[in-house]
Formats: sequence, C-alpha cells, structure tokens
Amino acid sequence: MTGTGQLIRLILRRDRVLLPLWVVPLALIPALYVSSFEALFPTDAERIGYARVSAGNAGFVALYGPLHGTGLGELVAWRGGFIPVLVALFSVLTVIRHTRTDEEAGRTELIGAAAVSRHAGLFAALIVAFGANAVLALIQAPVMISQGLPVTGSVLMALEFALAGCMFAAVAAVCAQLAGGARSARSLALVALGIAYVLRLAGDVSDIGDGATGWLSWLSPIGWVQHMFPYGADVWWPIVPAVGLSALLVGAAVFLAAHRDVGAGVLPDRPGPAVAAPGLRSPLALAWRLHRGMLIGWVTGFALLGLVFGAVAQSVADLVNDSPELADVFARLGGASGAVDSYLAGVTGILGLIAAAYAVQALLRVRDEEGAGSAELVLTTGVSRLRWLASHLVFAFLGPVLALVVSGAVAGVVHGLASGDVGGQVAAMLGGVLAQVPAVWVLAAVAVGLFGLLPRLAPVAWGAVAACLLVLLVGAALQLSQWVLDLSPFTHIPHLPGGHATATPFVVLTLVAAVVGAAGLAGFRRRDVPTT
Repeated sequence: MTGTGQLIRLILRRDRVLLPLWVVPLALIPALYVSSFEALFPTDAERIGYARVSAGNAGFVALYGPLHGTGLGELVAWRGGFIPVLVALFSVLTVIRHTRTDEEAGRTELIGAAAVSRHAGLFAALIVAFGANAVLALIQAPVMISQGLPVTGSVLMALEFALAGCMFAAVAAVCAQLAGGARSARSLALVALGIAYVLRLAGDVSDIGDGATGWLSWLSPIGWVQHMFPYGADVWWPIVPAVGLSALLVGAAVFLAAHRDVGAGVLPDRPGPAVAAPGLRSPLALAWRLHRGMLIGWVTGFALLGLVFGAVAQSVADLVNDSPELADVFARLGGASGAVDSYLAGVTGILGLIAAAYAVQALLRVRDEEGAGSAELVLTTGVSRLRWLASHLVFAFLGPVLALVVSGAVAGVVHGLASGDVGGQVAAMLGGVLAQVPAVWVLAAVAVGLFGLLPRLAPVAWGAVAACLLVLLVGAALQLSQWVLDLSPFTHIPHLPGGHATATPFVVLTLVAAVVGAAGLAGFRRRDVPTT
C-alpha cells in the first residue's frame, strides 16, 4: 500500500471537476421523480392505476426493471431503475482512466520509479471509485428522506446505486489487467455491463409472463440490486452477493496485476500482418481501419436501443388505452396518440445526446493518435494535415448519423408492427432522429475546436455532452432560466414526431457547427504536432 495515499490525492486533484459532475446529479435525480409523480398523479387512485398497469407492461419492465407495489416511493425507485447502469458506467470509466490509461501513457511507470508499491495505483483508483459511490449514497439518502419518503427505503435505494457502481468498478479493475490497452479494457468492461443489463431485462420481462427464464435476472449484478425493492419489500440480502462479488473481483485484479508486465495485458495482443494491406494506402482507409470497430459497436447498440424504445412506445399507448383511471392524466397529451408522440420525441432527444457522445469519442480518437505519435508518422509522408484530420471527421460527423438512422428505423418498424402502421411510424421516427443531427454536429464541432485550438483541453468536450444531458434530464424540473436551457443545442430542436418544425433552428445550428469546426481546422493547421 506504499504511496496509495499520495496517489489518491493525485486522482482527486485530477478529477476534482469530473467526479462531482457525475456523482451529484445522479444522486439528486431520483428526488426530482418525487415531485414529478406527485404532479402527474395528484390522487392515490391515479397513482395506483398507473402502478398496476406499469407493473405488467413488458416495455416499461424492460426499460426500468420490475415494479412491486403502488406507493410513491416504490414508483420513484422503479423509475430510477436505469440510474444504477449509469453509475456503473461512470465507475468503469473512472477506474480505467486511472489504471490502464495512465499505464498506456507512461505515467504508471514513471511513478513506479519512486517509492510506490506495485499495486498502489490500482488500490488508489478503486478507493476513489468506491469512495465516489459512497458519497453518492450519502448525498442521495438524506435528500430522499427530505422528500418525505421512509428512511429505510431511502437508505436501501442509495445502497442500490452505490453497490452497482462498486461492482462494476471492480469489473473494470479486472478488465484493466486483462486487456493490452485502455481502449480494449473499456470495451471489455462495457460489454460486461451490457450483458448484465440484457440478462436483467430478459429475466424481468419473463417474470411478468410465464416466468420460464426469470432466473436470468439473478445472473446479473444489476438484477441483484434492483431486486432490493426500496420502499416496498426492503430486501437487504442482495447486499451480501454484491459485496462478495466486489471483493472477489478486487482480489482477482490484484492477483492478475502481480502476474503481468507493466504495459502488457494478461490476454496477449494479436500481432498484425508483416505487410500492410493494399487498401491502407489512403488516410481514409486507415481511418476506417481505426474506427470500424467503434462504428460497428455503436451502430449495434443504437439498433438495440431502437428495439427497446420501439417496444416501449406501444406500451405507452396500451397504458393509456387499458387504464380508464389515467384517461384524464394523459388527456393533456392528446390521449394515446399524443402520449406516444410525446414519448417518442423524448426518446429522439436521448438518442441525439448518445449520438453526440459517439461523435466526441470518435473525434478524441484523433487526439489519441496524436499523443501516441502515429499522426506525426503519417504527416511525414505526402499527407496534409487537413486531409488526415478530415479522414477522421468523416466518422465523427457521419457515424452518428448512421447510428441515428438505424435506431430510428428499428424503433419505427417495431412500433409500426405493433400499431399496424409500419410506413408511417418509420417515417416519423426517421424524421425525429434526423432532426437531432445539427445539434449532434454542434457538439462534435466543439470537440474539433478544442482539438485544433486548445488540444490539451480536448477531453473537456465530454463536459459539453454532460451539460446538455443535465439540461435534458433536470432543466425543466429545476426551473432553470431560459438562457441556461438555450446553452444546449438540443433545446432548439423541434419536438418530433408530433411537433411543428421550421427550418430556422436547423440552419442556425448547422452554421454554428460549421464556424466552430472551421476554427478548429484553422487552429490545427498552425499549431505544433504533437502538442502534449
């Protein structure tokens, strides 16, 4: 443990902005659901009717998890069912950033030359990740209690979120030892998280049917914590396997770290061919080789999101049609049709933000290439700076468009088959997702501008995505000033399908993206390469 304390302070210093950006919002969002449910369902009858219909709705169960109970607290815990996945995601990124990424950049070896133990970096990253999840729980529990909800349920819900983060922080620690690089480690950990979510989804959906595959949810760590049922049954025993799995994985990570070389992974790297393929003779072909795995993974993920969101769309219509008690509640949305359009408009906004995250990740791959020295090698040939950068921008700007089109088409087909209007629903969803493209391009252009003008601050582009996400999730609930809401390009996108659209916001956002992107290109032409 020698040097662990100093490394913890170093991590906290480096992440003094990033950690609060995900810990505080994820801790506070469930409290907003309390006021939202109270406003939407002012009477007990309306709330109970909504809970009873939602508990047997396969689409809602797939998205949020199982619902057992009709109380306000149970509805809030159920509605926050996707938040443990987000907590797990940020925990994974935190651990990988301070283990494998530092090792890949050479910082681990440099620090290891001092009086620092071999495992100090791993322990420091895990302690910070576990501590962040503990702080999240310590913030969330009192806030939920202040909303008038029971103390026991509030504590249990906070533990649900924190345990999900801790388990996947430990998963990330193992993946950091297995993989040969930070990108591979992140991919392994995210695949594990995706599998856990799919197992939870399959098991819980089966439970509201014949229950034949309900046992699948018990193979998922996400399923364990969601079956704690805060404010209802208040089941405590899933804490035991969650803590046990975290301890087991931490032990495995320590063991693996002791049996591998610094800079290498337990899983051997696959050697490439001795001679490059003829197809790699252009910058665009090289960019395709570098981006194809990321592109395929994101497009596949968007297809799955379209499948889930499309299935839930019909569930919204069924919810309105099957519950006379909720007719007045949804009348303000235009009945079943208006409620579905409102839901789909919200879905397209979420898909747009996720696509923006993909755009930023694809653009930051350029920064990785520069930092690794690969860009300098390419630029010593007859390839110009702008041609090299443009080959990567093709994927950063057009890749999200492809992903959005795939998700919109899948969601439209699934919802169209259920509603009997495939052509109309596909057209509506494609219009909704394509409307998000100018806003996505604005955030991509911000990443280009930072890369070209202030390369050391290029990762700040993630902060822009996070700020837009917060505006989308809590802006209206917190009654933020309109000028604050307008800082997000997604605020200016018309609500489609179902809303009225004009050309002005699309043209203005596209022009903003063009100007900011052009500034980044001009800066890249004039600055040093590489800039560290």
